[in-house]
Amino acid sequence: MPSDRSPRCRALPNSLTAPHRLLVEPLVRAALLEDIGHGGDLTSDAILPIDLRAQGSIVSRAQGVVCGLDAARLAFELLDPSAEFHVLRTDGSSVDAGTAVARIRCSARALLTGERTALNLVCRLSGIATATRRLVDLAAGTHAQIVCTRKTTPGLRVLEKYAVRCGGGFNHRFGLDDAVLIKDNHIAIAGSIQSAVEAARARAGHMIKIEVEVDTPDQLLQALALPIDAVLLDNMDTETLRACVQTVAGRVVTEASGSISPERVAAVARTGVDLISSGWITHSAPAMDFGLDIA
Repeated sequence: MPSDRSPRCRALPNSLTAPHRLLVEPLVRAALLEDIGHGGDLTSDAILPIDLRAQGSIVSRAQGVVCGLDAARLAFELLDPSAEFHVLRTDGSSVDAGTAVARIRCSARALLTGERTALNLVCRLSGIATATRRLVDLAAGTHAQIVCTRKTTPGLRVLEKYAVRCGGGFNHRFGLDDAVLIKDNHIAIAGSIQSAVEAARARAGHMIKIEVEVDTPDQLLQALALPIDAVLLDNMDTETLRACVQTVAGRVVTEASGSISPERVAAVARTGVDLISSGWITHSAPAMDFGLDIA
């Protein structure tokens, strides 16, 4: 039988609180430096007077879920500290094509120099939020949570995991230091599930949880005989997955992983698993198109 524990206790809280500026600013600054290089914006600096101010709006070109406006704000504020950035639709909002989500007034040079960095971030993060919302909607009516993985763009993990939350999903571990996840290669080198779990349990502190990846019902039984907190049921067909969830019977958290696509997620959710982890929502989500319209 599926676990009767509240699903809100199983993954990190689905908070729409944006990452702190201290985390986001270095990412945006690096993106701006990549674009500006050593010579600055040769085009805008040549054409636009230094004291000219301008106004523009970030406008969606497609339907989806908005995310990344704080990062976009920083792209303009780092170039012009006097920039005025007004959010019209908050992160996590569903919008149609043609919706203005933010309005900016600042130096005309800053507006055009920061345009691509701001849009790149909003397009990427909104695409992740939109892909996540799609899976969340498909799993509706079950208690399964959609969670992300570590398959994120290098350097952008904090923003991409925030985008997952904006789409209604939840976060798995942020990094290798969050929890113990014993995967197939750990087991192969350790020699057995038991050896791997015993070594991890001896090292882990009392606040650290241990999850074991299993590929077969037999491996699941081995894992359940040990002091673990969760099992990752990897690349199983739907019927095997359902049987494994029934075997667990709520004793530990169950997580389904492997080949989780929009076409399959509803059937996986109906097996009774607690968590459905998807790398697709971060590594393969199509960008959502936005543009900057000058007033």
